[in-house]
Parts: sequence; structure tokens; C-alpha cells
Amino acid sequence: MRSLLLYLACTLVTTATCYGQSAPPVKIPVVFAAYATPLEEPWNMVIHQALQAAEKNGRIAYAWQDKLSSANAIASGIQSALIRRPDIVIADGVEGVDGIKAIAAANPGISFVVGTSAVPAPPNVSVFDSNLSEPAYLCGIVAGRVTKSNIVGVVAGRSDVQVHRAINAFMQGVRDTNPAAKVKVTFIDSWYDPPRAKQAAIEQVAAGADIIWAEREGAIAGAREKGALAFGNLIDQSSEGPDTVLTGPVWSMAPLIDHVVKLSAAGMIRGESYHDFCSLARGGAVLAPWHGWSQKMPPDVLELVREKQNAMKTGELAINPSAERPVGN
Repeated sequence: MRSLLLYLACTLVTTATCYGQSAPPVKIPVVFAAYATPLEEPWNMVIHQALQAAEKNGRIAYAWQDKLSSANAIASGIQSALIRRPDIVIADGVEGVDGIKAIAAANPGISFVVGTSAVPAPPNVSVFDSNLSEPAYLCGIVAGRVTKSNIVGVVAGRSDVQVHRAINAFMQGVRDTNPAAKVKVTFIDSWYDPPRAKQAAIEQVAAGADIIWAEREGAIAGAREKGALAFGNLIDQSSEGPDTVLTGPVWSMAPLIDHVVKLSAAGMIRGESYHDFCSLARGGAVLAPWHGWSQKMPPDVLELVREKQNAMKTGELAINPSAERPVGN
């Protein structure tokens, strides 16, 4: 009986502990992130906050550098960080993706996770991006039902495949609920230029738009100034205009960061596409909280949003918008 009890006790703790040995330390991956634009840009903040949360929970050690606005700057920033021997490099691939891949090829023991629409480059370059087509479609549904002028605006950054898909999904949502509505699309040709985005929003309101999807930072300020409604993007932006911002597509990097960190902690290096992490079903995309606006919306609008949202989560509804540059009407 004594032997049996001892055996059972040992199954509740590690074998090493039973033999008086210390368990091997859990590996804490070192992560470096290279951001092309200022950290305040919402796309960056989504990644940054997910990494900060992982660090706070003791899962990673994290360092970063922002404003690496050219291919050479991105490459230089990553090369400088290699001195610390990171296990994972997360890099904005909008500039200099080929240079990032070259660095990765010279450092096969490091996992590179690159924000780009390009394909992965095994064995150690994985790719991701913020395709917010699903929640953008839901916002389009709301816009089509809420607009009184039948003119809806979109202020976007640079021409990019994932941005195109999200805007086309938004336009599809508008058309599905209000075929008579027109959508105006303005690209400011910059990922981060709040003054230019604000001015674009002001011009769209002057042209009749009464609700604007602020795909880029700054457009909410223009909508707020001119009394139009707005949708945020990437993060919950209600604080920029509680009486202006209805909701908006929100991106979450938490599921992807969790996956990448688990692989690294287990000593596994991959070259995979993580584009499918950005979905409602996987928790990589959601609608921002309504912050009281749900009480002001017609109940049938919210019911339609919930219906479409659930259908996308279960796979009954697939949103496959065009990757072509959207053209307003």
C-alpha cells in the first residue's frame, strides 16, 4: 500500500521533483518587433498591445523599434536587434519584404513573422496581415441602414490588397442593405497621416456623406468636426468621438501571438501563412463595442448584424470580396 501511495503521489508532480531534481526551466522566447510607422498608428498598436500582454504574463521578453519607414531602415533595425539573439522577429513587411527575407535566410534559427500579403518563405518566414473584411461587411450593413443622405464615405490609407478587400466588403454590406446608397472612397496614399485623413473626411462630408469609415487615423476627427457619424478601424476608437463613433472593425493579434509563442517555446520554427487567423471564428477580428449606440439603433439593424455575424462564425456565410482597388460611385 505504501508503494502504491508513493506512486500515485509521484504522478501528481514532475518526475524530476520525485527524484529530488529541479525541473528544467521553461523557455521564455525573446521577441523583437520592427514597425515601419510610429507606434501610435493603430495597426502597430494591435501588435504592440498583444505582445505587451504576453510579456506581462511572463510568456515572452519583448523589445521593439518604430518609425522604420524605409526598406533600409527596417533591415538596419532588425540587424541591430540580432545582437540580442531574438527567438522571434515580428516585422512590418510593407517596406522591404525582400530584405527581411534575406535576413531570415541568413538566420535560420530565428522565426520571422512578417506583416505582408505575400506568401510565406519556409523554413522560417511566416506571414500575416489584418484582413478585416468580415467586420467591415457588418459595418457596411449598419452604414447602409443608418445613412440619411444615401452617401457613405471611406477614408483609406495606401492601395493594398487587404485594404482593398476590407473596403470592398464594406461596400458590399452597404449595397446589401441599401442598393440606392453611394460610397465615396478616398486614398490618402499614406499609412499614417492624420491631418490628411482628417481633411479627406471633411471633403467627403462636404460632398454629402453623413457617415464615414475611418480606415485611417485622423478621419474620425474630420467626421466629428462636421457632425457626421463614423466607424473606427483596427482598435476601439470610441474615445476619439463618443458621439461620433458607432463601432468599427477591430483586429486582435492575441490568437496569433499565442500560436507563435507556443511554437517558439517548444523550439519549433515554421514558415506558414497566418492570414486565416484574422477571422471572427478564430477571434482575430471582432466588432468594437457599441458604447451605448446599441440603444440608439433600430432593433432590426442590430438583429441583422447579429444574424450575419453568427453566420460568418459558423461558416454559413463567407465574405470573399475582390482584391481589386475599390472604386466609389
